[in-house]
Amino acid sequence: MYRRYGKRFLDLVIVIPALVVLAPVMAIIALLIRIKLGPGVFFRQQRPGLHGKPFTMLKFRTMTDARDAQGNLLPDDQRLTPFGRFLRSTSLDELPELLCVLRGEMSLVGPRPLLMQYLERYTPEQRRRHEVLPGITGLAQINGRNALSWEQKFAYDVQYVDQLSFWLDVKILFLTLWKVIKREGISQPGCATAEEFRGSPPPPPQPPMKPGVASSD
Repeated sequence: MYRRYGKRFLDLVIVIPALVVLAPVMAIIALLIRIKLGPGVFFRQQRPGLHGKPFTMLKFRTMTDARDAQGNLLPDDQRLTPFGRFLRSTSLDELPELLCVLRGEMSLVGPRPLLMQYLERYTPEQRRRHEVLPGITGLAQINGRNALSWEQKFAYDVQYVDQLSFWLDVKILFLTLWKVIKREGISQPGCATAEEFRGSPPPPPQPPMKPGVASSD
């Protein structure tokens, strides 16, 4: 019952008042981005949602559009400004995602929406993270965020899918506030944001059975 109806109700009960209260804050951030980073306040990108269906995710822009001589975007660490780092470290860049929750494309709690090209790189187990709506925060975010390996993140995502409940969502929301205050796990070690997921390594091969030893199957 909660998975089908209650979760959406909880999202709306929290998001609608939050958007009203945070509207002045979001307007100020948008103005500062326009002044510091130039035109284009929002970062828009297609991300996979429920069952992998694409939707347009919104975030506040934290990087410049600086390019090299060939017209290619510079690496993230060269385009991420001090103001952008502040927005990311405080999670203020995530505020426009509340609009995605209002539209029903995301939930407050769920696996983070990643890149479209990752869909074909998941194992069948990892792909189960798309059995629920993506979220602004989730089990992986309160257990290390970008300090986790990809495999650890996906394990937490699937665990959330299996254990989804009202009390788990409430717990994750409260712990997220604490994590935001402490500013933990903002980026992966050695990366300005997070390294690209290129697929999980295959499991190690099983040692060959000794002659004469029967299988337990």
